Amino acid sequence: MDNQAEVRDFLRTRRDRITPEQAGIVGGGRRRLPGLRREEVAMLAGMSSDYYAKMERGNLAGVSAEVLDALARALRLDEAETEHLHDLARAANPSPARRRSRPAQSTVRPSLQRFLDAITGAPAWIVNQRGDILATNPLARALLAPLLTDPDARDNSARFIFLSPAARTFYPQWERAADASAANLRTAAGRNPRDKDLTDLIGELAARSDAFSSRWSAHAVRLHRTGTKHIHHPDVGDLEFVYEGVELPDHPGWMMYAYTSATGSPTEERVKLLGSLAATAADAQATAPALQPDDR
Repeated sequence: MDNQAEVRDFLRTRRDRITPEQAGIVGGGRRRLPGLRREEVAMLAGMSSDYYAKMERGNLAGVSAEVLDALARALRLDEAETEHLHDLARAANPSPARRRSRPAQSTVRPSLQRFLDAITGAPAWIVNQRGDILATNPLARALLAPLLTDPDARDNSARFIFLSPAARTFYPQWERAADASAANLRTAAGRNPRDKDLTDLIGELAARSDAFSSRWSAHAVRLHRTGTKHIHHPDVGDLEFVYEGVELPDHPGWMMYAYTSATGSPTEERVKLLGSLAATAADAQATAPALQPDDR
């Protein structure tokens, strides 16, 4: 990823969305475009216009955390956007240790898989920063079956959302899911601009999906920690969950998610039915006689 271009476009889009009235600026003459002028951002952040202009040209080399925080306040950045700004600055000032990227891990250790399997009342799974599904418990395997079996997805949630027609049925609120997926990838790219697999995925989606490209150009970022999710499952119908995400410190970029539903809700009953159907299918597969050579 081109760090300077990322910085330039991010700061410009954040500046353009704030009106002078929102920033408490009175007057200022006639404006050709909405949003703040560079010198107004500089004034609000307590820095010179030339210094801010250098930053918006994409140069964050040597910029302190205090200056970044002042700029975040001036641009009214939320928590995710502020973290993204700091990530972009770290990428512009890489330490020798940061330059040596560690090989990406994709194998979940057995004890972590056992932990997932011990969660029996809710779907739970692990994903990496690209949205690859790395491990699931049985209930999550049943819930995510449309994604995990989709040839367009290849076990990746972003590919499923933007490249598979089935995603628009699976996610009744597809627009929200698409917005979140693109923002998650933008956040990951800010943290790991040298991740080739991540860059390749973004390039693939941009080339194949106009819906992704338009969202990518908006430079939205988010922290995917908690929220609600609506799913239409082909076997049990409409489901409404609250999800919680937990970072796994031993594996930077990995998150564990669990989907829960309100006690006594239709979703709770449908999830129990989904678990029963999945267990029945697993038992049938386990007890099916092996094919003999003459049967093939």
